[in-house]
Amino acid sequence: MLRSTFLYLSSAGWSRKFVTSLGLARRAARRFVAGETLQEAVDAARELNKKGLLVSLDQLGESVHNEQQANHATDEYIGLLEAIKANDLRSSSSVKLTQLGLDISDDLCLNNMRRLLTKAKELGVAVTIDMESTAYTDRTIQIFRTLRPEFDNVGTVIQAYLYRSEADMDQLATEGARVRLCKGAYKEPADKAFPQKADVDDNYIKIVHQYMTPENIQHGAYLEVASHDPKMIEATQRHVTKHNIASDKFEFQMLYGIRSATQLELAQQGFQVRVYVPYGTEWYPYFMRRLAERPANVWFMAKNLFSK
Repeated sequence: MLRSTFLYLSSAGWSRKFVTSLGLARRAARRFVAGETLQEAVDAARELNKKGLLVSLDQLGESVHNEQQANHATDEYIGLLEAIKANDLRSSSSVKLTQLGLDISDDLCLNNMRRLLTKAKELGVAVTIDMESTAYTDRTIQIFRTLRPEFDNVGTVIQAYLYRSEADMDQLATEGARVRLCKGAYKEPADKAFPQKADVDDNYIKIVHQYMTPENIQHGAYLEVASHDPKMIEATQRHVTKHNIASDKFEFQMLYGIRSATQLELAQQGFQVRVYVPYGTEWYPYFMRRLAERPANVWFMAKNLFSK
């Protein structure tokens, strides 16, 4: 019930207007968002790098409404890529296709993504195409597949709570794709996604085992295990130990501000750990989805809102 409420609020205009007007809410959001400016994100990434952690920088934003906005968002992302290079950050970048015009036309989005990836390849920066709701799954995977023959620096995301994800991952494994596997943060109907957490967890572990085999890795498949759940992390650790999979053939990924101690512990154990660092003025939907994921995040926000 709590999860559904926050997912509803993430797209409710009246709630966005109210929450973003509260200075205390903005302060609470800073647990999960590095700041509103690129410089704040660069500073956060630099500190994480000093601790031995990799980073993926993401300028928050979702669907744009016209071609000019899509082109502007692409320009902003190119500026982000240049900042990664200029500051010698150990960082990749993540982008949502709706920011680059997917709701306007596939061609516009594809052209902007190609422009972004061309600059990223020139600078030596990897880019991950984020996954959004199931309304975009097929188109996102298709754009990824269209671009991948041209760009070896592009990856995508698959959400383990969808029934279709096992089959999608089987196909991506044959293509030697770089994939971030997450559980999924959008509200989806029961005919498309597992409604029970236990089933999502089982599917997540099943996909990890099937994707991260020595054979798939030999053909270029690279898994980014994006979860804070100790069960998912421990299952991955057991799997890579059993199959003698080297630590540079996969990585763990976690969100900025969540389980920071675990991030450091894994890095100190010799694992690659990448922290997803979002920033920007469009922080509200992202913040609401983080609150939807774990009740503990709600209590954290409440403590921040009412503490002096």
